[in-house]
Amino acid sequence: MGVFLANRANLQRKRLHDRIQNRLSGAFKNVRRRRADPHEPGSYRAVGEVDPRQFFGDDEYPVTTARVEIGFQLRPSDPYEYYWVNWIEPARSLLVGWHQDETHDDLGPVHLQVTDGGSAVDHQRVRFIDSHPLAVVEQRLDSLPTVVCAVEWEQGRPVELDTPASRSG
Repeated sequence: MGVFLANRANLQRKRLHDRIQNRLSGAFKNVRRRRADPHEPGSYRAVGEVDPRQFFGDDEYPVTTARVEIGFQLRPSDPYEYYWVNWIEPARSLLVGWHQDETHDDLGPVHLQVTDGGSAVDHQRVRFIDSHPLAVVEQRLDSLPTVVCAVEWEQGRPVELDTPASRSG
């Protein structure tokens, strides 16, 4: 029986994001790889556009345009990769995303964030996935409908996530 260990150095930069781009091509439209903006960590993002009504199977969903942006920053010297998996709805100034990075150490290595415009309105600890980056992408995309639909709104603005973690105190 052979054991395959992913060579994280070989996944650096374009190759991993090209593979993420290929994964998004099924459910998303206008899928592309783009260079990260100067204020964004990492080198690249894989971006795909989607109609949330079709993606969630909900004809009543309040917007018809959203996008997913996924980026990894691989540093072989670190014990795990940094990543950002974001759902963005420009019409409602909503961002819901998993961030495994150096911020919010009190929440552990990865957190779920809700942002209204440029202001974070909620952060929650979520399960760390110790897996290959493409497996992380797959698991986060599978959770996306549940997480996005758990956003609580007041007066047309996102205010928090109503998840089991937020109800447990």
